[in-house]
Amino acid sequence: MTFISNTLDRIKPSPTMAVTAKAAELKAAGKDVIGLGAGEPDFDTPDHIKDAAIEAIRGGDTKYTKVDGTPACKAAVIEKFNRENGLSFQPNQITVNSGGKHTIYNAMVATLNPGDEVIIPTPYWVSYPDIVLLAGGTPVFVHASIETSFKMTPEMLEAAITPKTKWLIFNSPSNPSGAAYSEAEIKALGEVLKRHENVWVFSDDIYEHVVYEGFTFKTMAQAVPEIAHRTLTMNGVAKAYAMTGWRIGYAGGDATLIKAMAKVQSQSTSNPCSISQAATVAALTGTQDFLAERAAVFQGRRDLVVGLLSAAEGLMCPTPEGAFYVYPSIAGCIGKSTPSGKVLNTDEDFVTYILEDYGVAAVHGEAFGLSPHFRVSYATSTEALTEACTRIQDACSKLR
Repeated sequence: MTFISNTLDRIKPSPTMAVTAKAAELKAAGKDVIGLGAGEPDFDTPDHIKDAAIEAIRGGDTKYTKVDGTPACKAAVIEKFNRENGLSFQPNQITVNSGGKHTIYNAMVATLNPGDEVIIPTPYWVSYPDIVLLAGGTPVFVHASIETSFKMTPEMLEAAITPKTKWLIFNSPSNPSGAAYSEAEIKALGEVLKRHENVWVFSDDIYEHVVYEGFTFKTMAQAVPEIAHRTLTMNGVAKAYAMTGWRIGYAGGDATLIKAMAKVQSQSTSNPCSISQAATVAALTGTQDFLAERAAVFQGRRDLVVGLLSAAEGLMCPTPEGAFYVYPSIAGCIGKSTPSGKVLNTDEDFVTYILEDYGVAAVHGEAFGLSPHFRVSYATSTEALTEACTRIQDACSKLR
């Protein structure tokens, strides 16, 4: 009899975390490795947010809080949703959690029964299907691809819905592709969702502020208000405010659902960090001027990476509308051999090749449900990106 729960047989460790750990391990061993695996901005948390945290510590704000968020943090989230998304919530419709992943986990555990289906478009963030599986649900994949600009069409969504469908997980801008749905595209999906009252929408808006070239972000409940009552709108401070380590995610939605999620949280983590919540209040209510400035920096990096990778033999690199990733196709490299004679049969073979032979750490496309691709995070310096992409160009040119 094994000591470990059979539940864990249904899931795998996070591939993105594994790549980041492998790159760190190689660096510690003295290898010259450029890590492009982590979805983490290289910017620092703004000083006014840090100052709010320090003030909270010195003021003794270091005790337990309400399980799913302090009144002040919930008020800041309500203000944010109203100001930026035109959504109105009451405190009992808001949950604050220990990161966006925690929000997703709470929602799935609180609602899924065995046999319930959750629609997840590909390519997807690596944790979506595993969280669904942990909660006892069944992931149903809608296979968007490079041919549809990595976006799910209304026809694809309609075909995936069954009487067992409980959720659609909707991520725009997307990790890993950077694809962002326009308001018109969201409304078209909404026409399908309006016909299926059994389907709830989990809207993952974590990259809301990382959009380019005048793209106008709209969230699902804003674009399709008719289904707002069955939409959970999730966001967080990690990406926009460079607060990945502070671990705060939040969401607004139906009060009964929020109460159920709080029940899950009460018996798992209890409240999010009190100090991080104070910092989040400062983030959401303070100056937002730097958000556009940082998005402009990311856009410049995006253009650099797309240009360099598009010039690599065998790669095709679409230009994303948001987030800070590119998701190139490596179809032109599959079946070719490396200088050592290794045949690249999969995108995992490709990322192993560029890591071991060229010191570039990226994540293979299979981890995101769509091959043959790989994900590059450009949330790092221009110098590192230039060097990494040059190495990838060289690696591709050596394939035969």
